[in-house]
Amino acid sequence: MSQTSVEFKADDNDSSPLYMQIARKLSDDVLNGRYQVDQALPSERTLSELLNVSRVTARKAIDQLVDQGLVVRRRGSGNYIAPRIEQPLSNLTSFSEQLQQRGHIPGSRWLKRAIVTPTPEEQLSLGLSPYSKVARLERLRLADDVVMAYEVSVLPQTVLNDPNAVGNSLYQYLEGINKAPARALQHIRAMNASAELAKQLGVPEGQALLYITRVAYLESGEAMELTHSYCHSDHYDFVAEMRRAT
Repeated sequence: MSQTSVEFKADDNDSSPLYMQIARKLSDDVLNGRYQVDQALPSERTLSELLNVSRVTARKAIDQLVDQGLVVRRRGSGNYIAPRIEQPLSNLTSFSEQLQQRGHIPGSRWLKRAIVTPTPEEQLSLGLSPYSKVARLERLRLADDVVMAYEVSVLPQTVLNDPNAVGNSLYQYLEGINKAPARALQHIRAMNASAELAKQLGVPEGQALLYITRVAYLESGEAMELTHSYCHSDHYDFVAEMRRAT
């Protein structure tokens, strides 16, 4: 992003603080595609000079964008537009595949990998008996070292016996053992971040998130994966092609 491309005029009819007006303008520009992923924002000093505001006001405006997940701070480098994923709803792809297709580096920060007893919900979704065991994978999903989502995946132990063998991509590992999913049903809804989710994702409590539930199936029809994903809503665009019924 050009360091001199910021345009802003305070609205005399807007009673909100000046830093919030600036943050909204920059946020609208980011969401409308004027600024591109991985482009640098002007520094606080440069922004204050361009807009004729104090550095404190410029810093608070940038803080707002960071809290929204639109901007990431890179120590010693500056402030950059955060990654964004456009995901077609008709394709069954992994998080890693989506990022690699768009030139980003996928990563995982593991929180838990274990063989455990499934919850009643997991038993029902995966068609398991109460005496079955499942592999539970709990992790933060990263794009270019930016936290994009908190994810919990549950698979029958008959599908995944060694959860510690999984690297950045679960689906890539499953392909390697000939147990990749053939299809999946996915539900998406909005929710507000609880205190625990806010801490995991580094966002304010109550911030809007996308909550995605996916149940994937083998070619045989056997349910083989239940995943709950809690995503930064500002990082995702879901695209669906629709045709009118005739």
